[in-house]
Amino acid sequence: MKLDHITAWNECLSIIKNDISEKSFNTWFSPIKSVKLDNGVLTIQVPNKMSYEWLEAKYIMELKKAILNVLGSKGRLEYKLSLDPDRMRTKSGKLDKTINPFAIPGIKKVKIASNLNPNYRFSNYIQGDCNKMARSAGIAIANKPGETSFNPMIIYGGVGLGKTHLAHAIGNEIKEKNPQHNILYITPEEFTNKIVKAIKEDTIEEFIKFHRHIDTLILDDIQFLGGRKKSLEIFFNLFNIFHQNNKQIILTSDSKPKDLKDMDERLVSRFKWGLIADLQAPEFETRMAIIEEKLKDEEVVFPQAVKDYICFNITGNIRELEGVCTSIIAHANLSDREVNIELAKEVIQKFVSFNNKKVSIENIKTVVASHYRLDIELLNSKSRKREIVLARQISMYLAREFTKHSLESIGSHFGGKDHSTVMYSINTVKDLLHHDDRLSEVVTNLEKEVQFTLKN
Repeated sequence: MKLDHITAWNECLSIIKNDISEKSFNTWFSPIKSVKLDNGVLTIQVPNKMSYEWLEAKYIMELKKAILNVLGSKGRLEYKLSLDPDRMRTKSGKLDKTINPFAIPGIKKVKIASNLNPNYRFSNYIQGDCNKMARSAGIAIANKPGETSFNPMIIYGGVGLGKTHLAHAIGNEIKEKNPQHNILYITPEEFTNKIVKAIKEDTIEEFIKFHRHIDTLILDDIQFLGGRKKSLEIFFNLFNIFHQNNKQIILTSDSKPKDLKDMDERLVSRFKWGLIADLQAPEFETRMAIIEEKLKDEEVVFPQAVKDYICFNITGNIRELEGVCTSIIAHANLSDREVNIELAKEVIQKFVSFNNKKVSIENIKTVVASHYRLDIELLNSKSRKREIVLARQISMYLAREFTKHSLESIGSHFGGKDHSTVMYSINTVKDLLHHDDRLSEVVTNLEKEVQFTLKN
C-alpha cells in the first residue's frame, strides 16, 4: 500500500517520540504538519525558522533515523516555513503559507540569507597605496576563509574610505567561489535587536545555535557595540566559537581596536589575534581611478580639467568623491548644462567648505606671478601688456573664489582698482574658461597650488 504524507509523518513521529522526552516532543514536533510526499521526498511545515534551527541542532539524528525507517535509504525530508501573515503575501496580495522552501535537517545544509550587497565587488574596488594591503588580505581570505592567519580581520578607517565595500567584496567573493558557504553580514543595531528579541522570548540558546551555522560573520561598525553589555557578552561567546572552529570573522571599525570606547577588553585583546588593516585617504592617482570607474559605470565623459578639479578638492572621502560625480551628472542632465569647471565648482561647494581665512590675496598673487614668471608688483601696476593683464585678471578671479573679500577690497590689493574693473576681470576669466580649454587647464592648476597653501 502506498504511503500518503500524513501516514508517513505520523510513523516518523511515533519513532521520534520513543527517543525523546514528552515535553520536548510536544514543544518541537507536535506543531509540525505534513504537506506532501512525492517520489520519496516528505515535505513538512514548521512554525518558524527558529524551530527549524533547533531541529537541526538538537534532533538531526532522530530525524535521520525516522526517515530511514519509514521511507528507506533513499528517503528525503524537506520542509516549508510558515511565515507571519504580514510576510506571506504574494505580489497579487494573496496569502501564501508555503513560500520559502528550505532544506531539511541532516539532509541539506541550512541556507542563511547573507544580506550582502551584490554591487560591492573586488572588481569595482579600486586599489591604491591607501588600501593595497587590506585589499590583498581580503582576497586571501576569500580564497580560504577561516584558514589564513587573517582571522579575525579588522578593517578600520575614517568615514567613506571603503570599509563596508571591502567587507562586502570579501563576502561576495567567498559566496561566488563556494555557494554552500554561509555568510552573514549584520550591523550592531541588527545584532542588538535580535538579542533583545531573544531575551524577551527566552531563546538566547537558540540564538547562539543559529549562529553556529554561519561560516563567515561580517559585523560592520563594531564601535557601535560599545557600552552594550549584554550584546558584547554574547558576541564574545560567538567570537570564541567562531575562532575555535576556524570560521572567518570580519569586522569594520572607525578606529583602531585599542581606541574603541566602552569595548570589552577581552574582545579587544582577541581582535589582535588576526590582522588589523587600516584604510587611508586615497592619493591623487587613486582618486582619479575611482572617478574614471564611476564615470565608466554611468557611461559619461568628463573633461580632464573637471576630473582634475574634483580630485584636487575632494581628498579624504571616497563616498564624497562618487557623490560629487553623481551630482555633476544630475545637474548637467536636469539643467541641460555642459560639464565644465564652473558646474563642478557649484557642486563641490556643497560638499566642501574651504577655510578661506588661511588663503590670502597675497598668497594668490604669489602663485600666479610665479606661474607667469612675473614680478609680483606688476600685478599692482597699470600695465596693459596682454600677459600681465591676464595674470592680474586671473588673480582677481581666484581672490573672489578663495576669499571673502569684497570687490572693493580685492581692487585695493591690485593697485587700487575700482569694483567695476574687478567685476569685469572676474567675468572675463569666467567667459574664457568656457571657451579656452588651455586656459581652463592653467586655472585649474593654479587653483591646485592655491589649495595647497591651505594645507601648508
